[in-house]
Amino acid sequence: MQAVRTMGVIGAGAWGTALAKHLAEKGMTVRLWAYEHDVAQAINARHENTMFLPGVTLPRTLVATSSIADAVDGCQGLLFVVPSHVTRSVLTALAPCMAHPIPLISATKGIEEETAKLMTQVMDDVLPLPMRSMIMALSGPSFAAELSAGKPTALCLAGREPALVQQFQHTLMTPVFRVYADTDVIGVQLGGALKNVMALAAGVVDGLELGLNARAALITRGLAEIVRLGTAMGADARTFYGLSGIGDLVLTCTGTLSRNHTVGVRLGKGEPLDTIVGGMHAVAEGVRTARAALELARRHDVDMPITQEINAVLFNQKPCRKAVSDLMVRDAKPEKGSA
Repeated sequence: MQAVRTMGVIGAGAWGTALAKHLAEKGMTVRLWAYEHDVAQAINARHENTMFLPGVTLPRTLVATSSIADAVDGCQGLLFVVPSHVTRSVLTALAPCMAHPIPLISATKGIEEETAKLMTQVMDDVLPLPMRSMIMALSGPSFAAELSAGKPTALCLAGREPALVQQFQHTLMTPVFRVYADTDVIGVQLGGALKNVMALAAGVVDGLELGLNARAALITRGLAEIVRLGTAMGADARTFYGLSGIGDLVLTCTGTLSRNHTVGVRLGKGEPLDTIVGGMHAVAEGVRTARAALELARRHDVDMPITQEINAVLFNQKPCRKAVSDLMVRDAKPEKGSA
């Protein structure tokens, strides 16, 4: 198995920068692509991503660029870490820059809003056919600030080719960054995307000060929705009881560093959505994913009441308390296999 020495990281948000830092500290040659020219300049001159990961000192060996061609040139693998709503356009720019197929790991947690496609499905659409077997997905409970601080983190890497997954599993792993291998590409991505929707709902519960009982119930029933949709789409139910499922769900629904949870809290306190997202540098993926998740539920005839209610709050100005009340007064049902 050939050792991977050179990686490109496409996307210099908080998570992309944290992953690039992690690989550079491992001694790899890393080139980080930033859409914003100012971000690339700051990383190279000040060794800090002042916009998306302020206060974190980056290795001097980490090189940033605003040229996507330069980021890709000579790389043995790519980490793709851009917001879901620009994934297709960035991939379209990326594809002509690859002289030959390169293993590509999606670390974007979202669903394309217009098509309801997962990120690897968008990659299948845009990238050359020989790339399809080389596309993987990385997901799990991971705050960029904690990885950047060297705190222990464990994630799941899924792909269609087990040998390739194993190669990049070893590429990414360090004593503080543990990676588990899987083949359930659909399940790993769905867990990472849908937990953001549930984190919005959990934030609403906390913003309304409904208590820990309510939040625990929301997380549990949220997981039930994720499992129902995932299995309907061909995912392995066991995936959702792992790192990319319940692990990421609990972190994002309870962690104070969660952007999606923070948006939900502010919604619960009565702030308009436009005001909340208008003041954010980073993307709260759950806002865009909520619509796509509801469309997937419709296509696969899956009942997702929490997802339905958070959509009503986000886009139909439904009062948060009314949404919670409507969830609580639905018909009585058995727990297993029901919504």
